[in-house]
Amino acid sequence: MESQEYAESRRSAADAVRLIARTLVYVVVGGVALIAIVTVASVLGPMLALDLYTPPVAAWWTVFTAVVVQGVPFLLLGTVVSAAIGAFVPERVFSKVLPRNPALAVPVAGAAGVVLPGCECASVPVADSLMRRGVAPAAALAFLLSAPAINPVVLVATSIAFPGRPDMVLGRLVASLATAVVMGWLWVRFGRDEWLRLSKRRTGSGSGAPKSGVGRLLEFRAGLQHDFLHAGGFLVLGAAAAATFNIAVPRSVLDVFTGSGWLSVLLLAVLAVVLCVCSEADAFVAASLSGFSPMARLAFMVVGPMVDLKLIALQAGTFGRAFAARFSAATWAVAVMSSSLVGWWLL
Repeated sequence: MESQEYAESRRSAADAVRLIARTLVYVVVGGVALIAIVTVASVLGPMLALDLYTPPVAAWWTVFTAVVVQGVPFLLLGTVVSAAIGAFVPERVFSKVLPRNPALAVPVAGAAGVVLPGCECASVPVADSLMRRGVAPAAALAFLLSAPAINPVVLVATSIAFPGRPDMVLGRLVASLATAVVMGWLWVRFGRDEWLRLSKRRTGSGSGAPKSGVGRLLEFRAGLQHDFLHAGGFLVLGAAAAATFNIAVPRSVLDVFTGSGWLSVLLLAVLAVVLCVCSEADAFVAASLSGFSPMARLAFMVVGPMVDLKLIALQAGTFGRAFAARFSAATWAVAVMSSSLVGWWLL
């Protein structure tokens, strides 16, 4: 009997070692391939632009390459952290830390986004899982909004995208946290249970059976692969859209919006919903929109991680269309007002 248990433990250890090795190979090979692709694109892109003899094409490629090259390292770091949180941090930690009073739990859950970061794509299923485990919906929704917006990876990326502008980093932190907390309190006051359609599925962590080390590593690898490929695609699309916006939109049209502080804020707030740029990389897209005021670019960075087309679709599929319509519209309005007030105060 003992020899059989010993053999099983050895097989489990060997499986864990092989899985770790495969995960490391995946990360290394993926990183090398990504660096090679970016390097080749950076070399061949300007050459192709010069061959075409069109300055707009060269300008488009310069903006596109700059946004992608700056954003990819932070995107990779953010997805690694997000996958590690999802695989190794038990969700019961939230229910133990949060106060029982929903009004008090909201600011605590909002501030937890600094300690327990995650991408916006993962925040919706995490919030769903938290609510199914007894966490107050207001607190879970505050965490859903804050985690992708104020985590350390996002704040560091913002500081690099806006060098010498610590006020932009502080403004993003304050405006995003304020939006998450206000939305949580609004749910405490006006939210209704019938607006939420919680799923009935149970994850492995919630079924009572603890995950093995191999299971957690498998979950980490799957989460890393999904988040990086998914968010990386949106980064490329966002960079292409930002570059196209900079080149294709006539300056006379931009002057109509940039000449008015409120119109520019509203335009970039709508653009953030459409572009769907990952929060780890949206600061570089915002920095490339140099024709707009700092307040408008702050609104772009505050709205994007909380309201965009992919998030609305995720919320509708997870919580129902009635919830997604109400929550997204209210979040957009609160985020615009919060970023405008904070921008007027700090920037």
